[in-house]
Parts: sequence; C-alpha cells; structure tokens
Amino acid sequence: MYVSELFNIANLFVLPFWALMIFLPKLKVTQRVMQSYIPFIPLAGLYLYLFISSVTPENAEALSNPQLADIARFFGDETAAATGWIHFLVMDLFVGRYIYLAGVKTNVWTFHSLALCLFAGPLGLLSHILTYWISQRLFSKESIENTADTISPTST
Repeated sequence: MYVSELFNIANLFVLPFWALMIFLPKLKVTQRVMQSYIPFIPLAGLYLYLFISSVTPENAEALSNPQLADIARFFGDETAAATGWIHFLVMDLFVGRYIYLAGVKTNVWTFHSLALCLFAGPLGLLSHILTYWISQRLFSKESIENTADTISPTST
C-alpha cells in the first residue's frame, strides 16, 4: 500500500470516533468505545510502520540531536510527513478522548472543545480547561448561594 493511501485511511479511521464523541456523547456505545484503548492500536501500529519506514541513518542522526532545519528537511519526505500526521491524529484523538471522558465525569459541556481538538488538539485542550474552570466557578458560586439561602439564622 502506498503512503498516500495509508494517510487517507488513517484520516478516515478517526472520524467515527470524533463523530461519536461530538454528536452522540450520551450513547452507551460511545461511552464503551471511548473508555477503550482499542481505537489507538491500529493508529499506533500504522505510526510504528511509517516511522520505521521513514528513518534512515541520516534522519536518525538528525532526530537524535534535533535542529529545526533538520526536522524541516526530514518532514520534506512524504513518508516522514505522513508519519508526523499520524502522530497528530493519534495524539489529538487521545486528547479528545480525555476531554470526552472528563466531560462525562464532571458533566461539563465538551462539544466546542472536542470540535476544536479535532482540528487543533492543543486549542481544544485549552478550551476544555477554560470551560471546566469557568463551569466550576459558576456552579460553585451558585452552590454557595443556594446553601446560604437555605440556612437561616432561626434554624440554629
């Protein structure tokens, strides 16, 4: 199989997982699938295959002491670029899984963070962190106010 075909297959492979997390987060099948590490096994295997295929003695030397110019040259090769892209797919999906599971656990809204993570993983993570902090602050204040309203000086 050619590298471009593997690249296309990997891009399509991750889409059902993203669709489940973003559009069907409450579905039992989504929860079961995303609690598993199984979605990462084929991607990690493909990454390993491409990584081994892309490392030459010159590339190994460049990667052992990375300099920006050497890394840019390394990713100029189609196999190396596909390897890097698969790396992004694996890590973004892993971060998306974390956001999804954290949202399920804490009941924090994750639609926007997952959508961002699909296209720019670190931005999705940042969005989730900020959403979590904001929701905790809002709900904590409401909780404190509700508790203060229910306790009256005459109830002691």
